[in-house]
Amino acid sequence: MVSAQSMMATALACLAFSVAPVAATTYSMVKEYYGSSFFNEWTFYNNYDNLTNGDVTYVSAQNATAYQLAYVDTATNHAIIKVDNTSTVVYDNKRNSVRITSVDSFGVGSLWVADMYHVPYGCSVWPAWWSQAPLWPQGGEIDTFEGINTNTQNQMSLHTETGCTAVSQNQTSTLVASTNCSYAANSDQGCIVTDPSTASYGAGFASSGGGAFVTEMASTGISIWFFQRSQIPSSLSGNGSIIDTSTFGVPVANWPSTGCNIAQFFQPQNLIFDITLCGDSFTADGATWNSTCSGICYNNWVMGNGTDYNNAYFEVGYVRVFSTEGTNTVVSPTTSASGSSSTTSGSSTSSSSSVGLIHGGFWMTATVLVLVGLFSSALFTLA
Repeated sequence: MVSAQSMMATALACLAFSVAPVAATTYSMVKEYYGSSFFNEWTFYNNYDNLTNGDVTYVSAQNATAYQLAYVDTATNHAIIKVDNTSTVVYDNKRNSVRITSVDSFGVGSLWVADMYHVPYGCSVWPAWWSQAPLWPQGGEIDTFEGINTNTQNQMSLHTETGCTAVSQNQTSTLVASTNCSYAANSDQGCIVTDPSTASYGAGFASSGGGAFVTEMASTGISIWFFQRSQIPSSLSGNGSIIDTSTFGVPVANWPSTGCNIAQFFQPQNLIFDITLCGDSFTADGATWNSTCSGICYNNWVMGNGTDYNNAYFEVGYVRVFSTEGTNTVVSPTTSASGSSSTTSGSSTSSSSSVGLIHGGFWMTATVLVLVGLFSSALFTLA
């Protein structure tokens, strides 16, 4: 007769074997922004920059098209997002630019990829590719790409409510400027990691053909990878609909859940592209301005004929969003308003054991039933 101890050992072995794949970092594509329809599901801010006090007016979708500040290049199918570089701006006026936000948001268990060939740079230029929940700082902010002036390295950061810190980061970058992610600390500096690669921003990015930024918002933590054009993994360059982050290697930046409960501090994120000029970042960091550029930011750069902004544009091959395999983390405005659980539940499914049954299909279900039987038999024998 098999002993209770043996049955328990068998059950535990089965449990270890069967449950591990549920936590696999495999994602399926659920959204793509590409080609002629790239701009179809974004909202244009259509207001002056009253968010970071930059010297720009973010134009409407209609004017962005009319002024050729947001369009798809028919020769390459790449999306162009740019600052006006043809108009002459006189004193006290602002220069036109673009800020777009995705209509849909994406919950915990999501991963998004932005393939870019060029990013904005130059004196007074402050571009970003980032995300945030609607009621900032509640729900958090993830800055995947952020540059300033003629700097050569990308800066990545999180901004949250108080209580989120960077602890035991598993990343390739050793350039950690701050570890407190709270908006209330250090003048909302956030917890910052800088990419050591000089190909991650500016002229170096453009000369190497750009690259791909990958952002993972998982229950276990937030991670960012950057791959130069020549180093993009085949699962991305091959346009696959399923990707596995275990093939990406160690991320350049990582904020584990050990110091920041992701489900607590991060809600579904809207994706954002924007380019502002001057603004709060320049006011707060005069040293950066003085070390890379000269004169007065607005007077000597924003004003004038605009030729200084010939490099102030994004060229985006695509943006793709993935959800943990077996889930859908897309939250649309209509779904959110109706209170439907079909998409909002996806934001927390990465930590839900029930998703494992969907992911594993019949064999996962069978394994769980066997485990239940084994445990029941063991308990009966012990009794």
